[in-house]
Amino acid sequence: MDIKKLYIIGIVTIILIMCIVCFIAIKRRQRKQLREKLEELERGRNLIVATPVMTELDKVKVIINNSELEGKYKDWNKRYDIIKNQRYEEITDKLLEVDNLLEENDYKEARVAIVNLEMEIYKLRVSTDNLLDEIREVTMSEERNRAIVTKLKSRFRELERTLESNKSAYGDVVNNIELQFENIEKKFSDFEEVMEQNEYEEVVSLVKVLDEMIAHIGVVVEELPDLILLTDKILPNRIKEVRDTYEKLVAKDYPLEHMKVPYNLEQIENKVNDIKTRIKILNLEDSMFELKTFLDYLDNLFTDFEIEKKSKRLFDETAKTFKIKLQKVNRIVTDIYNQLDDIKNMYNLDSEDLADLEQINKELFKVNNKFNDIIGDLKNKNLPYSKLKDKIMHLSSGFGKIEDDLNLCLKSLGSMHDDEMRAREQLDEITELLKKCRAKIRHNPLPIISNNYFVELSEANDAIYEIVKELEKTPITIKTLNIRVDTARDLSLKLYSTTNEMVKTAKLCEMSIMYGNRYKPVDKDIEQGLDVAGQLFMKGNYKKALETALAAINIIEPDIYKKMLHLYKEDK
Repeated sequence: MDIKKLYIIGIVTIILIMCIVCFIAIKRRQRKQLREKLEELERGRNLIVATPVMTELDKVKVIINNSELEGKYKDWNKRYDIIKNQRYEEITDKLLEVDNLLEENDYKEARVAIVNLEMEIYKLRVSTDNLLDEIREVTMSEERNRAIVTKLKSRFRELERTLESNKSAYGDVVNNIELQFENIEKKFSDFEEVMEQNEYEEVVSLVKVLDEMIAHIGVVVEELPDLILLTDKILPNRIKEVRDTYEKLVAKDYPLEHMKVPYNLEQIENKVNDIKTRIKILNLEDSMFELKTFLDYLDNLFTDFEIEKKSKRLFDETAKTFKIKLQKVNRIVTDIYNQLDDIKNMYNLDSEDLADLEQINKELFKVNNKFNDIIGDLKNKNLPYSKLKDKIMHLSSGFGKIEDDLNLCLKSLGSMHDDEMRAREQLDEITELLKKCRAKIRHNPLPIISNNYFVELSEANDAIYEIVKELEKTPITIKTLNIRVDTARDLSLKLYSTTNEMVKTAKLCEMSIMYGNRYKPVDKDIEQGLDVAGQLFMKGNYKKALETALAAINIIEPDIYKKMLHLYKEDK
């Protein structure tokens, strides 16, 4: 029991020791982190002191030559004195306070103080940087502005050379451009005077003015020749070409009113004249864009004119072809309706038989109206050829279905007469078939003909009679006639097949019995079988008689059936 207690006490002691060690390690780590942050803040403070504000202020002191710059110099000195001797010292004191808190292990307060100190250092750095930027606006003004003006002057001389090398391209406007060049030269002189007087604020304004003036005259020098070429030659010539083309097409009855070409050309001419007026005062704003827009519009007009020419050709061809097809279909449908009474008298047509024709007539009526509307739009110049072409091609493509439906309808009506003629021909063929059956029975006398055969013969005769009755009707019902013909043909073919099979079987049976008689003295079974076969033959059961005779003879001649077939074919 004592050992167990000692064991527990030992474990608890070890856990406490481990907790103490972890706590000490965490505190050391916190202290180290805060120390590192404090050192970082000290470096930030020192960098602020290292900012070359005093060096720049000394540069300003040397170039002071007016009260305005002197006032700024004093204000900058005062602000820097506050930064250096007041705010900087306050930050130094706060750094010492944080250091004391860390020595006292007051980490919580140290963290709060560090956050506040970090914010103060940031504010001081911003104030110092802003002050330095303001001072450098003066100390670096000459260097910076002279670099800018040097580039502007280089650009200006380049524009002067461009103008001198091609003065004729600028027309009457060249004098205004040269006057603008003189103004820019004067501004360069003003810049030198202002720089000598160290009036840096005015320098900034003057440099900006120079930049704007040179940018403007650069646009003038570079774009003006093209603008003059567009306004004086290219656009007027293009407008004339468009106007001439338009008038020629209108004279040929092209419906082009929707394009409003005369109005638009007049507006373009007015705009071009306005641009020419602005060019004289060197106001080129949006001029190039507007002129290119006009040029694109005129080019597109030529494209539209070509589309109308092509559309007219397609319309004329399509309309001519379509008119011929439409007239042909109209004529056929009219002829059908003119003969419809006669057709009805010949054939028993119901509403279903005429439904397709009625639908074709309705669709044809719509097509005729649409075609007349298109021709009306053409005569009244309501639509351009591009739209008329689309309408006639759409109408023409849809007309194919009407033609197909009409062909099917004509085939249906024509097939009625064909069916009647075919029925009459098949009646003759079926009658001839029955004659052959009777002839075969006469030429091959049989002892007995079964009742089933006479039933089939009667059915075939009745079916033929039904065809005759249907053909004698007025009007003829083609559907019924076709059914009658099919029935009679099937029955006649069945009778013909039955006749051939019955005669063949009877003939083979008779030949087999006669052939087998030679074996009667040899074998009693053969004799008995042949006698039974003879009895069946006389009763008209030819198939059973043949089977019995062949079975009897097969005792001696196994291939007797093949031999009988061969003899039968030779006998035929």
